[in-house]
Amino acid sequence: MQSIGYIHSIETFGTLDGPGIRYVIFLQGCPLRCKFCHNPDTWRVGAGKKRTADDLVNEIKSYLPYYKSSGGGVTVSGGEPLLQTEFLLPLFKKLKKLGVHTAIDTSGFAEVEKVKEMLNYTDLVLLSIKHADPEKHQNICGRSSERPRAFARYLTKINKPVWIRYVIIPGLTDDDESLDKLTEWINPMENVTRLELLPYHSMGMYKWEKLGLSYSLTDVPIPAPEQMELLRKRFSISLPHLYSNSASEPAGMQHSPGMPCQADNDRRPGIYL
Repeated sequence: MQSIGYIHSIETFGTLDGPGIRYVIFLQGCPLRCKFCHNPDTWRVGAGKKRTADDLVNEIKSYLPYYKSSGGGVTVSGGEPLLQTEFLLPLFKKLKKLGVHTAIDTSGFAEVEKVKEMLNYTDLVLLSIKHADPEKHQNICGRSSERPRAFARYLTKINKPVWIRYVIIPGLTDDDESLDKLTEWINPMENVTRLELLPYHSMGMYKWEKLGLSYSLTDVPIPAPEQMELLRKRFSISLPHLYSNSASEPAGMQHSPGMPCQADNDRRPGIYL
């Protein structure tokens, strides 16, 4: 009997979730309750459309020429995709037989023992660090950071390629102490090839309202481009092993949330906005 995946939505021409053009599967269900989440409609476990691995692979096959020619592949996001490891394992096994690049976009909130086999068929992990300070991590997303940290340590142990994602939220994640702790977390991870600094936005606020949820960040401003550039320069100094292999984007290439940029379409290491 085939494992069933609970799917929230699918994007067939994704350019923001890994290298190249990608088929992005957003799975349903998440154990975190991040204050800045722009997809709270993915939280509920067991909701969404039921699909099998064979069903998705047959659909993906029709797009393979686009994905392979661009150096792309398939990314599974969420929600939290590692909640559905029993579904991901057969899916990724089938994709690797087809020579498809696979990626997971995750918070790392998982029991390492339960995801080890699946990681053998995963080419890239996009690891979203909610906050590097344990107390502030608990405050921002309602759960301990112990599992994400254990997951990150295991990725380093097996030398799994990782892109770090970190959302810059004024007043919550952008103070000097928080940024220093983020540097302390990333520095020992020699398997990290890229840091993506993502400016906070409130475009998902309407979803909270629609679900009858209280959104606590209504007064938080969107970071200015100048602030984001200063932060990129800061990390270029504190994480020189990343910056030494990257070139800053030319003027006009910095992109807004949800908009593709050229840097997302390749595998260049570095620090990006």
